[in-house]
Amino acid sequence: MAATLSSTSLPAGSGPWQLARAELRRRTSVRISLSVVALFVFMAAAAPLLSALGGWSPDEFDKSAVDPYLGGLPIGPFGGISADHWLGVEPVTGRDLFARVVHGAQVSLFIAFAATAIVVTAGTAAGVTAGYFGGRTDAVLSRLMDLTMSFPSLIFMIAMLSVAKDVNRILLMTVVIGLFGWPGIARVVRGQTLSLKHREYVDAARVAGAGPWRILSRDILPGVAGPVIAYTTLIIPGMIATEAALSYLGVGVRPPTPSWGQMIAESVAFYDTDPMYFILPSSCLFLTVLAFTLLGDALRDILDPRGSRI
Repeated sequence: MAATLSSTSLPAGSGPWQLARAELRRRTSVRISLSVVALFVFMAAAAPLLSALGGWSPDEFDKSAVDPYLGGLPIGPFGGISADHWLGVEPVTGRDLFARVVHGAQVSLFIAFAATAIVVTAGTAAGVTAGYFGGRTDAVLSRLMDLTMSFPSLIFMIAMLSVAKDVNRILLMTVVIGLFGWPGIARVVRGQTLSLKHREYVDAARVAGAGPWRILSRDILPGVAGPVIAYTTLIIPGMIATEAALSYLGVGVRPPTPSWGQMIAESVAFYDTDPMYFILPSSCLFLTVLAFTLLGDALRDILDPRGSRI
């Protein structure tokens, strides 16, 4: 059921965005989610500084931190946690896990945010164009949406990433993930545009001589901004999980560049002898996806209450 905005504590005449901010501040789950998101975004942005503070780069080996007589297991409790290695070390290589986790956050979140930007930009443009102009334009764009959504996207991503060799893997993953994600938000925006283009203020602007692009930028886009913001926040955790899945399957980011999915894949062989190696990247991935999902659900309830009933 959609959440209702409480205006009892706000002055009369408060707009919808003021009411939305008040409702977001009121929810404990939103405050916690924002804190977790801010933590990981800061971790990603400050990854070089944080790893320098830890004293290790993500690719630097420390053979003295692993025991060669025990198959390269970390020396010390909880995966080799010590004053030198704050979160322990990677088995066999002795690479610092703190440095790899923070740099993995940078790679994973950059791909997720960049792919989301592609999806939202392309989807919003296609949805607004199809909904406002209608006719043949709507038919062509709607069929393109249906065609893109009919592809088994994960299989095509794996195939495209597998055949590409000497390319920038981060850029390629961003483009490939974004390529298959835009039709969902395009459909949402198209539906919103269809309901807005016959409103009185849009008709008044049209009668006053405003051109289509002026109406789209001044009247339609502000009306679809709320649902777009809400669904953008819901898209991000899916992008993070997709990047992690592709890296886990071995077609994503290539070593030695760290990513959470790649670290989880490498840690599977050590989950019974060094569980911390598996727990750390898995916990980061879980908390990030959960925080963005809770935040997106709250924003959708507040900014797009009709959509939350679907």
